[in-house]
Amino acid sequence: MKALVTGAAGFIGSHLVELLIDKNIEVRAFVRYNSKNNWGWLETSKYKDKIDVYSGDIRDFDSVKDAMKGTDVVFHLAALIGIPYSYVSPLAYIKTNIEGTYNILQAARELKIQRVIHTSTSEIYGTAKYVPIDENHPINPQSPYAATKVGADQLALTFYRSFELPVTVIRPFNTYGPRQSSRAIIPTVISQLLFGEENIKLGKLTPTRDLNFVFDIVEGFYQVGLHEKAIGEVFNIGSGYEISMENLVANIFKLMGKDLEVIQDRQRIRPEKSEVERLLCDASKAKQLTGWESKYSLEEGLKITINWMKENINYYKPEIYNV
Repeated sequence: MKALVTGAAGFIGSHLVELLIDKNIEVRAFVRYNSKNNWGWLETSKYKDKIDVYSGDIRDFDSVKDAMKGTDVVFHLAALIGIPYSYVSPLAYIKTNIEGTYNILQAARELKIQRVIHTSTSEIYGTAKYVPIDENHPINPQSPYAATKVGADQLALTFYRSFELPVTVIRPFNTYGPRQSSRAIIPTVISQLLFGEENIKLGKLTPTRDLNFVFDIVEGFYQVGLHEKAIGEVFNIGSGYEISMENLVANIFKLMGKDLEVIQDRQRIRPEKSEVERLLCDASKAKQLTGWESKYSLEEGLKITINWMKENINYYKPEIYNV
């Protein structure tokens, strides 16, 4: 089997590439073209010499189709994911997340690809109407980012229903771990602590999230995404455990032996009606089909992430808020 992974240079994508190689799957990594020929997080991968890297642009049908030639399976992770920037440029998210997904689906249809695993997000549910959230929960996107992911999800499912394209939708809840952007709360807190900041600048602390270590998430992509009975279906991937941002910060402080004042930074706060207040996953559908479930506790995952960031803190700029 040969798999194409889009978004392979990013946080989750780079970990997925490494897992697939561990599973003896040949991998072509689709990374965004740049003049420096930089492969993002794959530059630091222990498998760098084993990866077939293709530089292109997910918004460009020609490069997408060319990259997919000769592959059997596509794991589609490429997307714009920063919610704050989706307030600045919704159009960029439409072009990348919706049109980019169309390019994958149409090329897969023309090339008769055996399986497309499309990446969704728990953000499409919006603030929970009931918990835990299963795949039948109402969809209520509260940001331009989430809206474009809804559009991409539905487009993928209609290609299955209309053209019998073998599509599976994986919907991970909040993911964290080594290589995550400081746009997210966990690396934001850790990086500010490691740089010796006197106060920690954060956004709203009352929302709750279902946090998942990245190794668990990519294992879910592999187990659920490639299962023969997963075609045409949507699967939540999450731990079934929720924690408030306030308690999360307290846990990080405890693990790092710190106790600093947290200051609310207005630029890090979403518009009131756009804030997702609660997310808690019901992943029983994935577990019943494949046996997948989270293996890493939050404490275990945080310890690994903290230790990794201590060794790689030069990649972070905590004094700058990443939109």
